[in-house]
Amino acid sequence: MEEAVQESGIDTLESLEQRITHAVELLRNLRAENGQLQERLHTTQEELNGLRAEREETQALSSEFQKENGELNQRVQQLSHELDELRGERQQVKSRIEKLLGQMDLLSAS
Repeated sequence: MEEAVQESGIDTLESLEQRITHAVELLRNLRAENGQLQERLHTTQEELNGLRAEREETQALSSEFQKENGELNQRVQQLSHELDELRGERQQVKSRIEKLLGQMDLLSAS
C-alpha cells in the first residue's frame, strides 16, 4: 500500500512538473509574442508620425498653392481687363485712321 501511495505521489509530482513546464513554456512564448507586438507598435507609431509630418507638409503646400492660385487669378483678371482696354484703344485708333484715310481720299479726289 505504501508503494501505491508513493507511486501516486510520484505521478502527482510528475503531473505538477509537466504543468509547470508547460506554464513556463507558455509564459516564454507570450513574452516573445509581446516583444514582437511591442516592435510592431513602435514601427507603426514611427510610420504614423511620418505620415502626420507628410500630411502637415502637404497641407502647408496646399495652402501655399491656394494663395498663389488666388494671386494668379487676380493677375489674370487684371491682364484681361488691360487687354480689353487695349482692344478698345486699338479700335479707336483703327477708326481714326480709317477716318483720316477717308479724308485723304476726298482730298485726292478733289
